[in-house]
Amino acid sequence: MTDSKDGRGNDPWTDNPKVERSASADHLILDIDLDSLPSSSKEQPVTDSNNLDSKTWKLLEKAVLASVSEQRRSRRWGIFFKILTFAYLLGMLAVFSPLTGGSKSVTTGPHTALIEVRGMIADQETASADNIVSALRKAFEDKNTQGIILRINSPGGSPVQSGYIYDEIRRLRTLHPNIKVYAVISDLGASGAYYIASAADEIYADKSSLVGSIGVTAASFGFVGSMEKLGVERRVYTSGEHKAFLDPFQPQNPVETEFWERVLQTTHRQFVDSVKQGRGDRLKFAEHPELFSGLIWSGEQALELGLVDALGNSSHVAREVIGQTKIVDFTLEQSPFDRFAKKFGASVAERLAVWAGFSGPQLR
Repeated sequence: MTDSKDGRGNDPWTDNPKVERSASADHLILDIDLDSLPSSSKEQPVTDSNNLDSKTWKLLEKAVLASVSEQRRSRRWGIFFKILTFAYLLGMLAVFSPLTGGSKSVTTGPHTALIEVRGMIADQETASADNIVSALRKAFEDKNTQGIILRINSPGGSPVQSGYIYDEIRRLRTLHPNIKVYAVISDLGASGAYYIASAADEIYADKSSLVGSIGVTAASFGFVGSMEKLGVERRVYTSGEHKAFLDPFQPQNPVETEFWERVLQTTHRQFVDSVKQGRGDRLKFAEHPELFSGLIWSGEQALELGLVDALGNSSHVAREVIGQTKIVDFTLEQSPFDRFAKKFGASVAERLAVWAGFSGPQLR
């Protein structure tokens, strides 16, 4: 309503209210038409200022407490994820650190020392000379070692690595005459693996084990015919007449082939001499010259030929021969980091060498 002269709406609280004085003259009676009041005035009673302040502070208190609670919750989650990240990094460090590799031995009292010779005998492999020799030295130097078992399951490998282990076994046996070394062949003890076993005081095997293969091999491929069919010409530049004599993409040269055979025969002779030295009169090579032909025999046949001394496993040797059933493993294991690096590093180079057709002499 805009009945007033200044254009403002009529206010029933201030515009011409009816005022009456009570009979006692102590009170004034204010007569206001409630129907003329705005709806907002009817619905919202007058609020005391103290109540308003109380509600405001309560709201502020709730907002602050909620903020503090949220900050605490956020801080707790932050600490949790930091701890989780630290634990993850610590675990990764423990798994991939080279320090995690090494001997698993923990010696307490008299025991039989066990060293595994497993897989290919070659540099950068589990059965490398460095690993086996390090384990042997630790086992011999342990004052609680009553005897050492070389548990062998290997097809052989590098003659250099095998010879290194062979020589070290004989040297350590001389330094520690009271500690005997027993080679125990499980599934396979062939070629370079038997080379190592022949350095032990005694050799044991299962009746079905495969033993022997005293020979040397070097293999490659020839791609000359394939290249001719494909129309590919091989170009090789060398500073020596026979520098590329193992090149699989060139025809064989009879002179070079004869030379390479002499190298293999020399390596074979070294192998045979070492086995004879290690086994002595127990090896019946005079009656069986085929022992050094590269053939392989079962454990039962090997016993008759003098390749092994008796049939039995590592538990039997520890219990019945050494007399100490407690077995402590001195095998040096590669760390996961080393295995990973080997698979993506050295093994790639090895495969490339095989693909190229070159492979050095192998006792297998």
